[in-house]
Amino acid sequence: MKSSSLKNVQKHHSDRHHSHPDMEEMRTFGFWIYLMTDIMIFGTFFATYIVLHNNTNGGPGPADLFELSGVIVSTFILLTSSYTCGLAVLALNKGKKQALIGWLAVTALLGAVFIGLEINEFAHMVHEGATMSRSAFLSAFYTLVGTHGLHVTVGLVWMIALMVQLSVKGITPVTKRKVNIISLFWHFLDVVWIFVFTVVYLMGVK
Repeated sequence: MKSSSLKNVQKHHSDRHHSHPDMEEMRTFGFWIYLMTDIMIFGTFFATYIVLHNNTNGGPGPADLFELSGVIVSTFILLTSSYTCGLAVLALNKGKKQALIGWLAVTALLGAVFIGLEINEFAHMVHEGATMSRSAFLSAFYTLVGTHGLHVTVGLVWMIALMVQLSVKGITPVTKRKVNIISLFWHFLDVVWIFVFTVVYLMGVK
């Protein structure tokens, strides 16, 4: 009887062990679904901006407001953060916890600099009188670029929390899944920014 009970307990633990990776895969799949909804949201904002970017209501337009040199610096910083995020994943796959945390910290720092530059750009525009309510163009601009900036900010908070968790728990199936997901999220934001840079800034200054 005791032998049978022991086998049932062992089987229960074995089943939990084998079901755990499936649960992590389901959570990763759920994040892919979330990204699909984000793509639709950004697609809507891009379409709105393209339709409204000439509606300046007699106020300043893209060519009057955008300073391409600063945006190029911001783009370089964000793309570099995507590279360092990739290095973090490589460290994860090699089981190097300290290197993983280090590269995540560098990625977060670069992301914070990017957000700082974006806030400075917004503040300068507002100081020039180019507020969100000034025209349909500015409403669409702030909504699109601001939504991307909000996503980057969320990613930064998420990344910092993950670094704390890695410091405490180390590399586990759960933290490994979270690192892969934050990496996917960060690369997604870089791709969105490339479209923002092209559609909003490059096309705007022509």
